[in-house]
Amino acid sequence: MHYTGTIWRPPYEADSLLLEVTAGCTHHKCKFCTLYAELPFKFRMSPLADVENDLLEARAIFKQQQARGLFKLWPNSGPARVFLTGANPFVLKAERLLEIAGMIARTFPEIASIGCFARVTDVALKTEQELAQLRAAGFDGLTLGVETGDDVALAFMRKGYQAADIVEQCQRLEAAGIGYNFFYLTGISGHGRGQASAKATAAVCNQLHPRRIGASMLTIYPNSELYQEIQNGAWQPETEIEKYQELKTLVQALQGPVWFGALGASNAVPFAGNLPGDKERLLAVLDEIIADFSEEELQGYRQNLRHL
Repeated sequence: MHYTGTIWRPPYEADSLLLEVTAGCTHHKCKFCTLYAELPFKFRMSPLADVENDLLEARAIFKQQQARGLFKLWPNSGPARVFLTGANPFVLKAERLLEIAGMIARTFPEIASIGCFARVTDVALKTEQELAQLRAAGFDGLTLGVETGDDVALAFMRKGYQAADIVEQCQRLEAAGIGYNFFYLTGISGHGRGQASAKATAAVCNQLHPRRIGASMLTIYPNSELYQEIQNGAWQPETEIEKYQELKTLVQALQGPVWFGALGASNAVPFAGNLPGDKERLLAVLDEIIADFSEEELQGYRQNLRHL
């Protein structure tokens, strides 16, 4: 199998077959991001021959291991889902994505859906007809790192879009029948602006229908551009307590049915639940964290987080 650098995937893609079709990020401008700093290039498409060979290799491995009774996750002939790796494989032209989907269908006919990371701007590159074709080919459950609905923070961090773009492009996904999930970056708006970020993000989400909202906490590494902004006095990070207060405001303000969780390594205290049914429980958990943990304890966790 061809895998380049660290492979990132959402927690809920744990059972998916990971297939490399891109490496790196086409945008590569977000001030806080260091996820792809190890790569010697910005972005690269995998040759289709490599994609096909990886699928054939995976098929052979599944057949071999299942004959030995070693795969318990996939009791039948293989996985039900593929997750395309890379920061934003959805940027590929629809024709190429459809060709990859065809390869997957021929090699793993039991696979029901295809997911990947996507930027808001990637969706904008597709026509309505192309989105419908991609949905028919199995694309569903995309994960978008929207980070926030705060336009000030989006502009400062150079995300390349604004809150209105999130709404517009996700409504286009919904019209095509393509489900999607959000990543929210707690702390992205900086000291004193967490409440604004939470409220602006809820205003965006309440116009849409994400399946999941996964919250990660901003962790600033010395090799990021944001670290230099802090050293230069141009930006001030939130305290750890502020971040949990921000999450509390976000949970309070969300109205639609959605799974909400903070489960990644960046979260010192993981929690998850389904809104609106679990709202009071999640708010109680957040109140308990804010009351029981000191800033020093939470800072200690952040400072010792060597890698996301």
